[in-house]
Amino acid sequence: MKNITIAGNITRDAVVRSTNGGNVTGWSVAVDDGWGQSKSTIFFDCSWWGQRGEKVAPYLLKGGKVAVSGELSKREHEGKTYLTVNVTDVTLQGGKPQGQADSYQAPAPDINDDVAF
Repeated sequence: MKNITIAGNITRDAVVRSTNGGNVTGWSVAVDDGWGQSKSTIFFDCSWWGQRGEKVAPYLLKGGKVAVSGELSKREHEGKTYLTVNVTDVTLQGGKPQGQADSYQAPAPDINDDVAF
């Protein structure tokens, strides 16, 4: 088994699909490699089987930051090699997905005018 942990940016929103083997949640993560002139990006296709993936899917949005752990493999399609991760764990790392407005509003202060001094 080849376990890997990656951290990067989600490149497409997660999609839940039904298969004969159960439901699978899929998305893609871009990880920067190197720096300066030699900087490049490695793309990983992620698949998370079962209910845990389904429940996290609404939070796996394009532009968000995430750390993913799982089993590394690869697949071939039309002469290209794709790196894949069969996910066992995900950590949402915050950051606002692209195109998402700030929706957080600070709670109003708890002021009680009836307090005697």
